[in-house]
Amino acid sequence: MHAKATVGTRIFNVFNLIVLALTCIVCLIPFIHILSLSFSDKAAVMGGLVKLWPVNFTLDPYRYVLQRDAFWHAFGMTLERVAIGATLNVLLVIMLAYPLSKTGDKLRMRTMYVWIFFFTMLFNGGLIPNYILIKELHMLDSVWSLVLPGAVGVFNIVLLLNFFREVPSELEDAAFIDGAGHWRTLWQIYVPVSLPAIATITLFSIVGHWNAWFDGMIYMKVSHYPLQTYLQSMVIKFDFNTMSPEEAKRLAKLNDRSIKSAQMIVAVIPVLMVYPYLQKYFVSGIRLGSVKG
Repeated sequence: MHAKATVGTRIFNVFNLIVLALTCIVCLIPFIHILSLSFSDKAAVMGGLVKLWPVNFTLDPYRYVLQRDAFWHAFGMTLERVAIGATLNVLLVIMLAYPLSKTGDKLRMRTMYVWIFFFTMLFNGGLIPNYILIKELHMLDSVWSLVLPGAVGVFNIVLLLNFFREVPSELEDAAFIDGAGHWRTLWQIYVPVSLPAIATITLFSIVGHWNAWFDGMIYMKVSHYPLQTYLQSMVIKFDFNTMSPEEAKRLAKLNDRSIKSAQMIVAVIPVLMVYPYLQKYFVSGIRLGSVKG
C-alpha cells in the first residue's frame, strides 16, 4: 500500500509538470512555425504574417520540393548512408562490447583496450589529417567516407558492455556446458536478452547518420551530397544557377523560406516514423546500460 503523498510532494509534482509542459511548448514552437511556413503562400511569408498557423494555405512548396531530382538524389544518398552506417555501427559495437564486458581474468589487458577506445573519445587527429587519410584511401565522394570514420561508436560500446555485464553469468555457463562457443553465446544468448540496449544504440546510429551534414560537405561532391548537407547548402545559399527555366518559373511563384521549410519537414518525417518503434526500449536501454562503469 502506497503512503499518502505529502503536501510538499504534491506541490513538487505540480511544479514539475508545469516545467515539463513549458519545456515541451518551447521545443515545439519552432517546429510548428516551420510547419506553418511550409503551408503558407508567398505573399503571407514575405509579409511576415505567418506565426503558428498557416496563412493562405497552399501545397505548392511541397509540390516543388517533391518534383526536384536533386532533393530525391540527396534523400537516396542519406538512406544508403543510414542503411550501411547504422548496420555497421551496431554490428561492430556488439562484437566489441562482448569481449570488453568480460573481467580481466577472461580477457587479458582488458583495461588497456578500454582506455584505448576511451582515448579516441577525447582526442583525434583533426580535420586536415582526417581528410588526407580519406583521400589516400581513395574514399572521397563515396558513401564509405561517410560511414567508416565513425563506424565504431565508443559511447555505444560503453553503453552496451555495461548492459552485457548485467546478463547473469549462469546463462553463459550453461551455454558453454552445452558446447556453445563465444560466437554462438553472443548471438543466441547475449543479443536476444539485450534488445533494449541494442535498440537504443540503433536509434543513436540512425539519428546520428540522418542528421550528419558536415562530413558530407567535406568529402562529397555537390551532386552527391547527403540530405542534411543538401539542406544546409540550400538554407545558407539558394543556388539559382543550377535551375532549369521551368524550375525558375515555378520558383517565382513561391518564397524560398516556404521551400526550405517544406524540405525540412519532408526530411524529418522518416525519423519521426522510426522513433516510436524504438522509443519504448530507449529509457530502459539507457538506464540499464549506465549502471556500472
